[in-house]
Amino acid sequence: MTLLCYFIAFAAISFFGLAVVFALMRRIKAMPSDNEKANKIAAAIREGAMTFLREEYRLIGFFVAGLAIVIGLILGIEAGFSFAAGSLLSMLTGFIGMIAATDANVRTTIAAKDKGEHGAFMVAFLGGGVMGFAVASFGLLGLATLFYLFVDHPDFVILITAFSLGASLVAFFARVGGGIYTKSADVGADLVGKLEAGIPEDDPRNPAVIADNVGDCVGDTAGMGADIYESYVGAMVSSIILATTSHPSDLLYISLPLVLAVAGLLGSFGGLAANLVLRAAPATMLRNATYIAIIVFLILSGLYLVTLEMDMRLFISIFLGCLSGIAVGLITEYYTGGKPVERLANASRSGAATNLIYGLSIGMESTVAPVVLLAFAILLSYQYGGEAFGLSLAAVSMLATVGITMTVDAYGPIADNAGGIAEMSGFGKPVRDITDKLDALGNTTAAMGKGFAIGSALLAALALFQAYAQQANLLTLSMLDPLTMVGVFIGSTLPFYISALTMRSVGDAALKMVMEVRRQFKEIPGLMQGTAEPDYKRCIEISTQASLREMILPGVITVALPVVIKYSLGNNALGGLLVGATVTGVLLALMMANGGGAWDNAKKYIEAGHLGGKGSDAHKAAVVGDTVGDPFKDTSGPSLNILIKLMSAVALLLALM
Repeated sequence: MTLLCYFIAFAAISFFGLAVVFALMRRIKAMPSDNEKANKIAAAIREGAMTFLREEYRLIGFFVAGLAIVIGLILGIEAGFSFAAGSLLSMLTGFIGMIAATDANVRTTIAAKDKGEHGAFMVAFLGGGVMGFAVASFGLLGLATLFYLFVDHPDFVILITAFSLGASLVAFFARVGGGIYTKSADVGADLVGKLEAGIPEDDPRNPAVIADNVGDCVGDTAGMGADIYESYVGAMVSSIILATTSHPSDLLYISLPLVLAVAGLLGSFGGLAANLVLRAAPATMLRNATYIAIIVFLILSGLYLVTLEMDMRLFISIFLGCLSGIAVGLITEYYTGGKPVERLANASRSGAATNLIYGLSIGMESTVAPVVLLAFAILLSYQYGGEAFGLSLAAVSMLATVGITMTVDAYGPIADNAGGIAEMSGFGKPVRDITDKLDALGNTTAAMGKGFAIGSALLAALALFQAYAQQANLLTLSMLDPLTMVGVFIGSTLPFYISALTMRSVGDAALKMVMEVRRQFKEIPGLMQGTAEPDYKRCIEISTQASLREMILPGVITVALPVVIKYSLGNNALGGLLVGATVTGVLLALMMANGGGAWDNAKKYIEAGHLGGKGSDAHKAAVVGDTVGDPFKDTSGPSLNILIKLMSAVALLLALM
């Protein structure tokens, strides 16, 4: 195939994916939303989410513009534009996903009232599909365009690395900023509303409840979308770079990562179509969509390799990447939705202290199985699937079906919002039972999505590290070299320091939120009796200001540290920095994400009527655990996925200078 034929194929599939995005958005818009009170609440959530996104993107825009100018001056104007393009496509993806999520949440609630569980599930699922297919389509289209325009350019590797760096930078700010926003609101709402006032989670009397629902959108929709988008792009970029070294000037192999992305997008179409035709329980439909997408992807990938008589060893890596993704998801599902959660809930009977101790132990234990599994997948991919290039293809394959995997993940916050709208609108128990069930399933899919994000981050970061090592001429990294050891130890501390900053930011913002909610309960006459309305906007302002202010320092440190190490201690120390940060970052991210998910679902297990149900001593202890787990799983843990990839992308660009 010629270069033009490749581009036409890549662009055609990308535009078809975008057509699916806009078709889903139109279908959601056409669904009924005929309850005045529910629409008013949804409008407040939408306004808060869009206000935050505009302010966040304005701040990110300053960083992007400044770095684009610096990169353009050092590496050429094309590199500056490429960096800006990677950043802007990431922001556009988050914006589109946010629109869909804030349109789908209220329609999910109305569907639960009018059409029952299946109807409500489909609205939330299609709303998640907008984000999923936007991530896959924009990522493929952006890289395919660079591939077509510059594959023969002497600076091609620099240009695609700059594109990846732009995606990573936006993702880090979106994840940290969105995470601080959502958890400061959530923690503040829970501590005063549930524990002090004794009112339900989404009670409209709670001044922080709208900010809490806004947080689900900005953190778990826009933030998660940016996270997966940059993993998707980073995996393809590192694989393309490694292909230029292992198969120089061979278009067949250099284009293979993009071909796999096309196969994954086609597989995702298959998973989406299956759920539009087949009807089953919501959990079964989500699982079936994922498995159908992976099966179609493997069939198409295998046929492509066979038809063009390529090295079939590469299929081993492709298969291992898919298998690893499924396995990590299942392990995460067990630790955040299986027997460990029931045991954690049981530990809550003796108070918050034992809940916290047991939750931490679950988080720590949950790191073992996925990391060992991924380690063997890395080994097998490297030895039997084409060495470094094969390893990078495993990362691409794990992320290739991102259209459907992101759909499954983005479904969760929409279902969560729908439950909040149902509670605040005063809908009856049958409606709330449906939204609670969908929300509980969303918690599991969100936990699985976080596990998947961390696993894919490890493979993508390793692929980027391989590319860095090749470009920096690092054949080996010796732990006997003092510079390497210094780099490893400094890198190992960084995930802990960034986590400390983000956890503290949530704590500080939550304190302000708690004081504001207490003030309103005390000073607004009739608020607790339901005859007066709280000042929702003030709580939204607190979360917005705190998140935008606090996200700057972690971002600056993450970008600046590789530069400082490179020019003060050299390439070996920088390599050690990446190794240390990757190892501790993955372990800490898994511990936080799975521990937080277990705390959350233990609380919901008790709220479902076990161990005394809502209001019991066990429930109060579980709420404390969930409050600690919130910034674990939705702020600090997820930010580490991007930290290790952002540092690797910066290091790779430094090696190319």
